[in-house]
Amino acid sequence: MSRFLFYTAPGSGHVYPLIPTLHELRRRGHEAVVCAEEPLLETLRKQGFTALPIHKEIERREDDTWKARTPIGALRRSVAMYVDRARHEVTDVQAAIAEVRPDIIALDNNCWGAAAAAAASGLPWAQLATFLLPLTTRDAPPFGLGLKPAAGWPGRLRDEVLRQGAVPLFDIALPPVNRLRRGLGLPKVKHVPDLYMTAPLVLSYTAEPLEYPRTELPPSVRFVGPSSWDPAQDEDEPEWLARIERPILLVTVSTVFQDDAKLIQVALDALADEPYDVVVTTASIDPTSFRAPANAHLFRFVPHSQVLRKAAAVVCHGGMGITQKSLLAGVPVCIVPFGRDQLEVARRVELAGAGTRLLAGRLNAARLRQAVRAAVVKKPEAERVAARLLSAGGAEAAAAELEELLAAGAAVNPGAADRRQ
Repeated sequence: MSRFLFYTAPGSGHVYPLIPTLHELRRRGHEAVVCAEEPLLETLRKQGFTALPIHKEIERREDDTWKARTPIGALRRSVAMYVDRARHEVTDVQAAIAEVRPDIIALDNNCWGAAAAAAASGLPWAQLATFLLPLTTRDAPPFGLGLKPAAGWPGRLRDEVLRQGAVPLFDIALPPVNRLRRGLGLPKVKHVPDLYMTAPLVLSYTAEPLEYPRTELPPSVRFVGPSSWDPAQDEDEPEWLARIERPILLVTVSTVFQDDAKLIQVALDALADEPYDVVVTTASIDPTSFRAPANAHLFRFVPHSQVLRKAAAVVCHGGMGITQKSLLAGVPVCIVPFGRDQLEVARRVELAGAGTRLLAGRLNAARLRQAVRAAVVKKPEAERVAARLLSAGGAEAAAAELEELLAAGAAVNPGAADRRQ
């Protein structure tokens, strides 16, 4: 038996997709200890895992990307947040290593300070990407803007110009991260996207067709496909849900606040006379603040896995968690992206044929109604996408890759083992 230390970023979207991997590792005879934000500790413990809190200052650093006026501005705010958190992650991971004494470390690839501490530990370690990797290969558009792949020299020129212009905008955040790395005896990183892929193994919890075909990839990257989990996925449906006889349209917004309440109200207005029941989860927004028609059911949270069994489509912001969960259930998605990586997710779903996209700046009831109707008929395509995602292997593939890394005893910093405490 080996002991795995998992270190995660705040937010259920960084933890829930990993739980099937934790279970698979335990099935294979290993022990998993998870560092997570306070609200998720009890959930992990109920699943039988040892769970430790991450540093309070990491939780206090809020995600303020919703304040940005442009996609580039949102990405820059996101980078700044990860830099601020990184300062606390180094000592956090060092303390966890001293307490847990793991054989291997697996951490969220948004945790740049944790990555530096893991690299310096001398232990085998991996980065886990539950969101799209910000890859900068030349066979796809630059990451973040949700651009459509363009063929021919005009498209290649567009991509190269944007790539050369965008990378320096983010690299202004590198000096504090490189100071952290230098203090641990690690080489500096040249560009921010490289921070997501510094480990000897990088597991991306997605796959084609949501990921573009790539001809040039770091050899460390493995696409293992998504794994879906929520606390009530194996429970019987509640009475209120059992009483619903018509197909459902599930409307949901980000669990981490991003000022996307407009999507809920427009959806309620747009779908009031459609032949569906509309189930809405409002997350951080008060459900009583909306005007709800007769066919609507509003909650802060309900288990999406239960609602998806009856869903004709999902209307959402394009978070990677709900998007992949919906597609794994064979349910098409109508995405209205508001920020973060959501422009990318929306474009990938549209190109895969498994849903529709409507930019937030064009959102109104008539356009959303049309986009939802167009999404509902894409169920066959959504089911085909589900089959392709599942074929990547999911939790079994992830566990196998981690075991292989452990067996190889890989570490990216030769000699670092001498500094293990």
